[in-house]
Amino acid sequence: MSSIYIHIPFCKQACHYCDFHFSTSLKKKDELVNALKTELSLRKLELTNTVECIYFGGGTPSLLSAEELNSLIETVYTNYNVSETPEITLEANPDDLTKDKIKELGKSKINRLSIGIQSFFEDDLKLMNRAHNAKEALQCIEFSKTEFDNISIDLIYGIPGMTTQKWKENLNIALQLDIPHISSYALTVEPNTALKRYIEKGVVPPVDDDLAKQHFDILVETLQQAGYSNYEFSNFGKQGYHSKNNTAYWTGKSYLGIGPSAHSYNGKQRSWNINNNPKYIKSIQQGIIPNEVETLSVTDRYNEYVMTGLRTIWGISLSKIEKEFGLIFKTYVLQQAKNFIEDHLLFLDGDTIVVTKKGKFLSDGIASELFMLNLK
Repeated sequence: MSSIYIHIPFCKQACHYCDFHFSTSLKKKDELVNALKTELSLRKLELTNTVECIYFGGGTPSLLSAEELNSLIETVYTNYNVSETPEITLEANPDDLTKDKIKELGKSKINRLSIGIQSFFEDDLKLMNRAHNAKEALQCIEFSKTEFDNISIDLIYGIPGMTTQKWKENLNIALQLDIPHISSYALTVEPNTALKRYIEKGVVPPVDDDLAKQHFDILVETLQQAGYSNYEFSNFGKQGYHSKNNTAYWTGKSYLGIGPSAHSYNGKQRSWNINNNPKYIKSIQQGIIPNEVETLSVTDRYNEYVMTGLRTIWGISLSKIEKEFGLIFKTYVLQQAKNFIEDHLLFLDGDTIVVTKKGKFLSDGIASELFMLNLK
């Protein structure tokens, strides 16, 4: 099983917290779409497995027309072995999802929407400089449900000034709307973002890690009681609605990243495209993939497996570690995990090490303590 990620590097405006690669100018949109199709063709030999997922991320993929999205999907079908029932996801912003746009998308092969709601409250959206308002957040879901069954929304917690009660209201609104999948992330302060500058100037209060932890605990408890599985740290799905794309990523499946700044992984190598739209387009037009490639050592691959595995309900397999990386790694991970197991942050379930409910919020930090250093 493989997946294809297509990065659409355009946005109407810059969200204050975002450090992803995008441009607010659409001047080169036609050239970029053509370059994406060319890159898909140039790299068709890199994926030999069946493609189970096609994921349009960004940026704001919903800025593309249904016709442009369809042409990209058809390019995938022309060049790759696509499953009979692939999951094809479009990330979308609420302000793009008008009734007419939803009807057009409903006629396409796209069968899953991932909508960047972030919050159902006006003041939060203004603080983050989102392009939509609270009314559009609600409307777009109602419109989407007329054409799509498989819908995910993003919600952000840990926003300065967001009370626990307000966070509960955000979650309750999502539950009332009967959304089958929710991805939820803590607001993080990235370098070179407007949010970082506003906090430094005192315009916005700093992010409170303790508050974010409270919000996370509420998130997990609320959604699990409502029948969602927290199958990965930030992802919650009802039965039958776990994202195939997310699952593939967190379980180490190969994926091909198309577009400027997109990353690819084949199990042994990681590569990433240049994050400059004009340079990307020019290079692709010359038939050259503008990427850097890193060959991962055994240690790198072990560390990656630990990092991704501990974020999921499936954990990490000791037998897999021994088989793929060697006995020394299995011995090491058991030794490093011992104190965390004693402190009930990790649980040894037969062959598998999983993060406990107590340790979930600390999973990335725990994983880093299990990393192996300086071994090839």
